[in-house]
Amino acid sequence: MKGICNVVAVELRLTVRDPMSAFFALAFPLIMLWVKLRGGNKPLPGGTPLVDATVPMLTVFVVGLATLVVLPATLAQYRERRVLKRLRVTPASPAMLFGAQWAAHTLLAVLGSALLILVGLVGYGLSGPASLPGVLLAWLLGALSLGSIGFLLGAVIPTGRAATVVGLGVFFPMVFLSGAMIPRESLSGSMRAIGDLTPMAPAVQAVRDGWTGGGVSPLTLGVMVAISIVAGGVALRTFRW
Repeated sequence: MKGICNVVAVELRLTVRDPMSAFFALAFPLIMLWVKLRGGNKPLPGGTPLVDATVPMLTVFVVGLATLVVLPATLAQYRERRVLKRLRVTPASPAMLFGAQWAAHTLLAVLGSALLILVGLVGYGLSGPASLPGVLLAWLLGALSLGSIGFLLGAVIPTGRAATVVGLGVFFPMVFLSGAMIPRESLSGSMRAIGDLTPMAPAVQAVRDGWTGGGVSPLTLGVMVAISIVAGGVALRTFRW
């Protein structure tokens, strides 16, 4: 257990020290929050204040960036630099490696989300979550399901550069269509229908529902669990040192 904690701490430090990862996970969402609210905290169709919709959905943006872009690029870079080959002769298993990487990148997302919430509370009058347990559960399941997809990408893509390109190619359509960047209320019906098919949509919906008091749907949570099991299982089977 101590060894895994040490690995998680080292991985987190390495990730935070990377200028691009730190900027996009910690600073870029704050810039987006400012851009969206510079015109005022206007209510969305349905009456939800803009800040109460924007902060929860941007926390999922941070999760997606950490798990779909940074995480697979890290794994692929380790394979490219033969770090994984050296780890193969240690007692570490793919499951242990995945667990440590997921924990480190999830902690990066925790830092980014905490900054967003703090700035939202202090600077924009963000309301507290109606159901804190519901928000935490939805956020963690979102990190687990998207992290499983990130592991699948990192398990099969051979180089860090290719993993970054593929990760960004998966990430950006998801955040635009799922409501992680643009509130779902502002999207057309056809775009919402397409966005509902993305793995990020259940996380956005569940986190927002828990925050605003709409009630987190067990079906939505179940979809994230199913994604985690399927994508994580395939990633473990296809993983190569």
